[in-house]
Amino acid sequence: MTSNEQAGNRYDKLHALIRQGRSPFAQRKFLKRESIRELIQGFKVDAPSHVSTAGRLSAMRAHGGLAFADLRDATGKIQVCVKRDKVGEEAWARFETLDLGDILGVTGPLFATKTGEVTVAVDSFILLAKACQPLPEKWHGLKDVEVRYRKRYLDLIANEPVRRVFEQRARLLASLRRTLDADGFLEVETPMMHAVPGGAAGEPFVTHHKVQDADLYLRLAPELHLKRLLVGGFDRVYELNRSFRNEGVSTRHNPEFTMLEAYQAYGDCEAMMGLVERLIKQAATDVLGTQTFEYQGQTIELSVGSWPKVSFADEMERLGLRPDSPLEQIQRVLEKRGITIKGLTRSQLVRLVEQLFEPKTKGVPLFVVDYWTELSPLAKSTQDNPLVADRFELFLGGIEIANAYSELNDPLEQRRRFEAQLQGQRQATSDKRQAIDEDFIEALEYGMPPAGGLGVGVDRLAMLLFNQPSIKDVILFPLLKPDVSDKRQGTSDK
Repeated sequence: MTSNEQAGNRYDKLHALIRQGRSPFAQRKFLKRESIRELIQGFKVDAPSHVSTAGRLSAMRAHGGLAFADLRDATGKIQVCVKRDKVGEEAWARFETLDLGDILGVTGPLFATKTGEVTVAVDSFILLAKACQPLPEKWHGLKDVEVRYRKRYLDLIANEPVRRVFEQRARLLASLRRTLDADGFLEVETPMMHAVPGGAAGEPFVTHHKVQDADLYLRLAPELHLKRLLVGGFDRVYELNRSFRNEGVSTRHNPEFTMLEAYQAYGDCEAMMGLVERLIKQAATDVLGTQTFEYQGQTIELSVGSWPKVSFADEMERLGLRPDSPLEQIQRVLEKRGITIKGLTRSQLVRLVEQLFEPKTKGVPLFVVDYWTELSPLAKSTQDNPLVADRFELFLGGIEIANAYSELNDPLEQRRRFEAQLQGQRQATSDKRQAIDEDFIEALEYGMPPAGGLGVGVDRLAMLLFNQPSIKDVILFPLLKPDVSDKRQGTSDK
C-alpha cells in the first residue's frame, strides 16, 4: 500500500470516528501523572501501582483476543497489554482500528512480563490524536537528510538520537547562563531590528516599517547596543539570542544563528580568555560529564593546562606581510602558498585564519591572537603596536568558536575606524545602505569604561560538543530552499 493509500485509509477511519461522535481531537486534556521513564524506574514488583500515561503508538502486535503495543513519549517507551475480555467488545473494536503514530492515553495497573518487561495492563484507553499520515519507514528511522531537515517533526519522531541532541542543546544553553549568572553577569535583551546595520561585518536582511516609512535591518550582532549598556552603568551584561546574516549556507553557516555575547567593564581581552575557557569547560562537564570527547574522528581535550596561543601578525610576518602591505602584494604571496580568496579585499583578510590556522587546531584548543587592527574596527590596539589589535579568536576541532577583544572606547578613534571601514565597504560594493552609527559614537562620548567583550557561536559549540558534522544538525529548523515539489505547501485542503 502506498503512503497516499495509507493516508486515505487513515482519513476514512477519522471520518468514521467523527460520524460516531468520537472525534479524536475533542479531548482537551489527559491526566498523565508520570512520564514513561518515571513509571519504569518507579515500578516495584511487590507493590504494583495503577497508572495513567500517554504517548505515541510505535508498535502493535495482536494475538487473537490479546494485543501488545508500545507507547513512546519524550522520555522512553513502555509496553501496554490490551485484553479483549477485559476492555469489552466495543473498546476492542476501537483498538483494532488504531494506527501506528496515533496518540493514545491508557490507564491500568503495572506488571512485569515473564521476560521482566514493565507493562501496563490496560483497563481503559482513549484516542487523543489521530495520525492521518503514516510514520516514516514504519518507525525504523528517517534516513533522507533533506527530509530530516525540512520535516524536523518526523525526524524527531523517527530518530531518538536527534531528540537527544536537542535535549543536550537545551542543557548547553542552561549551563552557559548559569556560569555567567554566577559570575555576576546580567542577561539582557537588545533590539533585533536596527536602524543602522553594524556590530559585525556582513550583509544584513532588510525589512520595512510601514508607519515610519523606514527600512530596518535584522541585527548582524548585538554588540553596539550591549556596549551602550556599559555606558549606562551596567558592569557585566550578556545576551544569548539570535543574529542574522544575509549570506550563504554551509555546514558551518546558517543565516539565522545563535550567539552569546558578553561584556565586562574594567576587563580586557585576557579576562575574556579566562571567561570563555570557563564557559566551555563547564558546559562540557554539565552536558557530557567530561572534558574529553570525540568530534569527527578527533579526540578533543579541554583539560590541557593553559590553552596555547599563536599570533596572526607573526604568521603574516613570516610570509613577508605587514598590516601596511599593499593588497596586490598580499595576493601574490598567498597565491604562492596556494591560497586563493576570490574577490579578496582588505576586510576579508580575516578569512585567511581558516586556511592558516585551522589545520593546527585538531584536538587542541587554540587562541589565535594579534590580529591586524584594520581587521578589528571595534577593538583596541595592543599597547606596543597600534597596527595590531588586542583580540583573539578561539578554535576547537578546526572550528572557530569564539571571538573577543579589548573594546575600543575612544570615540575619536572609533569614528576614524568607522569612516575607514565605510570607505572600504563602498569601494567593494554598490550598496549605499552602509552608514556610521552616530548614536553609538555619541554614547562613547559620554564615557565607556575599559572593557572586554566576547562572542561565542553557540551553534558551532553545539556541533563540537555533540559530534555533529553540520550546523543543520544542531538547529531545529535550519533555513532551506523552498520545496517546489511539495504540492501541499500553502494549501489547507485535504
